[in-house]
Amino acid sequence: MATRPPLSLKARAVGYLSRREHSRAELARKLAPHAESAEQLEQLLDALERENWLSNQRFADSLVHRRGARYGTARVMQEAKTHKLGSEQLGDLQERLRATEVERAREVWRKRFGTPPDTPEARARQIRFMVARGFSRSVVGKIIQGADEDYGDDGGEA
Repeated sequence: MATRPPLSLKARAVGYLSRREHSRAELARKLAPHAESAEQLEQLLDALERENWLSNQRFADSLVHRRGARYGTARVMQEAKTHKLGSEQLGDLQERLRATEVERAREVWRKRFGTPPDTPEARARQIRFMVARGFSRSVVGKIIQGADEDYGDDGGEA
């Protein structure tokens, strides 16, 4: 059986980008071991951006789509910072996430628990779970307090 010739740097980059969006920093990290020089890598990344195959903005949108439904603003922002996005992109990302945080937290809480806590221990467990997911304590408090009110008024029926 014939062996395949090694992939070119551009072919590797296109392969990575065809699977999912990557930030410039992430793609550079993945391609660095295969590049002959840092200059060659930078030229390729610049060309990919010019051809609109690589976009930090699209990566940020993808990150919100992939992680936003399950995690809070703090957790998604922490991941975004590891990808070395620009401060303007990080600010825009944070603003978009904060605008929907209460709704996203309510949905995560509903899927995981569905009913308000009946003991202080259960309440603490729900709070810990939500905070570990990256939701702020104030948002978690609103969600759990709102659940108490929603379920408390009519005997547990929604």
